[in-house]
Amino acid sequence: MAAPMRGMSVLRQAFQGLVRPSGGQVCRQVQHRCYSTPGHVQVDMNSETGVATVRLNRPPVNSLNLDVLTELSIALEKLETDKSCKAMVLASAAPGIFSAGLDILEMYQSTPERCVAFWRALQDAWLNLYGSRLVTMAAIEGHSPAGGCLLAMSCDYRVMAEGKFQIGLNETKLGIVAPFWFTDVMLNTIGHRETEKALQLGALYSAQQALSIGLVDKVVPLAEVMPTVEGELKNWLQIPAAARVITKTSMRKAVLDRLRSQKEKDAQFFADFINRDSVQKSLGMYIASLQKKKN
Repeated sequence: MAAPMRGMSVLRQAFQGLVRPSGGQVCRQVQHRCYSTPGHVQVDMNSETGVATVRLNRPPVNSLNLDVLTELSIALEKLETDKSCKAMVLASAAPGIFSAGLDILEMYQSTPERCVAFWRALQDAWLNLYGSRLVTMAAIEGHSPAGGCLLAMSCDYRVMAEGKFQIGLNETKLGIVAPFWFTDVMLNTIGHRETEKALQLGALYSAQQALSIGLVDKVVPLAEVMPTVEGELKNWLQIPAAARVITKTSMRKAVLDRLRSQKEKDAQFFADFINRDSVQKSLGMYIASLQKKKN
């Protein structure tokens, strides 16, 4: 399912130049600043509009491993401190997929220390996204299960492509329990009853089903996802920024503070839970089923 995991020693150093235009890269228009990154997150900043497009780029399914989550977190931090940036669109560079969610190889037969480091990276990426001052929109141009659904829900607005694509938190089908902050985000998105059903059943929804329960805000043909996001951004950016940010912060503060107050406890719980024999067995069976399908 996933490519071999790489070392991370140079990631943060490489990202120190993220807010500077890359030397030899050619952009589509003069007002675009293209940022080169060391791995799997592409950032394109439109200096004229103040809108950054962040694309996950870890083919084939944009699975979220330690490296990707660290790169995403650092990219979001850089955009947050860039005073010229007003909004961020989260999208995918891989066709037919937004993100397949957490890299299962990070959880299968991994050391407790690696599990904790992986979970901390996920926590940080989510805190940066859900707590961002920016207008954030998800351009969902493909499947978005599990962690992909979490990223999408954490944005202010979601536009999804119609058709065969699915979205949802399907952790229980893998023998995994969605952590409390996944649950909190879904509760704030679709309400208690729908969340209760969705999480217990590990439900994956079609675009139209997701629209009907409020999991996404708009469903359009695939070719119209980005134009629709751009149109919605114009509406959001007309609102006075200070008032919008204060409102957003007040609405999300309790959920953010709940994780911030128990990050280490949550990370340790994940490492202990994921290394249970029963959970490892379920993950192993799922990996075997994926390999069988591939063959």
